[in-house]
Amino acid sequence: MAVSGGGAAAAALALTLLPLFCCCVSGAVHGSSASSALRRAVPRGGAGDGGLCEQMLLPLGYPCTEHTVETSDGFLLSLQHIPHGKNGVADNTGPPVFLQHGLFQGGDTWFVNSAEQSLGYILADNGFDVWIGNVRGTHWSKGHSTLTVHDKLFWDWSWQELAEYDLLAMLSYVYTVRQSKILYVGHSQGTIMGLAAFSLPEIAKMISSAALLCPITYLDHVSSRFVIRAVAMHLDQMLLTMGIHQLNFRSNMGVQILDSLCDDGHVDCSSLLSAITGENCCFNGSRIDYYLEYEPHPSSTKNLHHLFEMIRKGTFARYDYGLWGNLKRYGQLRPPPFDLSSIPESLRMWMGYGGLDELADVIDVDRTIKELRSTPELLYIGDYGHIDFVMSVKAKDDVYVDLMRFLRVNGSSLHSSY
Repeated sequence: MAVSGGGAAAAALALTLLPLFCCCVSGAVHGSSASSALRRAVPRGGAGDGGLCEQMLLPLGYPCTEHTVETSDGFLLSLQHIPHGKNGVADNTGPPVFLQHGLFQGGDTWFVNSAEQSLGYILADNGFDVWIGNVRGTHWSKGHSTLTVHDKLFWDWSWQELAEYDLLAMLSYVYTVRQSKILYVGHSQGTIMGLAAFSLPEIAKMISSAALLCPITYLDHVSSRFVIRAVAMHLDQMLLTMGIHQLNFRSNMGVQILDSLCDDGHVDCSSLLSAITGENCCFNGSRIDYYLEYEPHPSSTKNLHHLFEMIRKGTFARYDYGLWGNLKRYGQLRPPPFDLSSIPESLRMWMGYGGLDELADVIDVDRTIKELRSTPELLYIGDYGHIDFVMSVKAKDDVYVDLMRFLRVNGSSLHSSY
């Protein structure tokens, strides 16, 4: 049931559950272990804090420049460019690699571990020309040509727009600057965006190959108890009906939502990260306070609704606006699916996924693989979870060595000296 297409039904649902929701929220004001770290964290990325380059890379001696790209619907997105490693030579630029973060994350996610453990630093130090994407609504991409973050319309998007507008704008910029096809690396939502975008010819033509960490298209087998509970509560529909369009877990409302899902005994949130993503074998919990200086980033409630639609319906399709809304927007009663079989066979892929991942389940990953025209190279790690692929202290050896082998093979044809 979609809020936008069935307003009366959604409103009835929200009115039915609203007293329970408000009771949970009011009872959670004092917080729990699930959100105590969020409450004490001092976030970066605000006004006067400087950009990602200034905060994370330049202090470590890495070259980094900030770029702004405008989407066709007016969003101003921040891109960072790291042309080479700390000890590299400026005129020896390697093949362009574009890194796309996941949900509630930003470009900082590729740099929050040490330079020896973080993929962004590792790629730069190994001769790649690194570009960092930041989607609309994140701390680094809060601008718009006419709107502000306080406007409802600023948050009127889901991952569909991130694929069709944000990726198009950012990749087009890199493609134009480098005059070269791009190596794409995405994690989690970055893979949803990527796989949807690669089915569109105007984007696929700019990509030579793609490495996907925890690839997601279908969400039929999500086993995260936290997510399952939120879906069952129709949290997404309640928030939309209540007029809450920005989902920011740093806000008082956001922290209270977390507590309302955790504090009644249905979900064990003693480790909030594990409750949401499943166990992670090699996540450095001692750095959690540092991670929380940068993450989580905001997203839109509409985006959450789109993801929850995928769980409820088992589809990899565009946003469902209801029968009449779909007819007006798409010319048909149901939202069109993104067709994985339309991704060019020539676009080579590599996928890394884990046995403990409760969001990118192995059954759903297998379904994705079967619908592609070409068979991707696969790296399966049985004891890895969803976050391990970007934050494991062992990922350099477990994941990135093989990922870089794939990128080197496919990047050599893009840059003759590499």
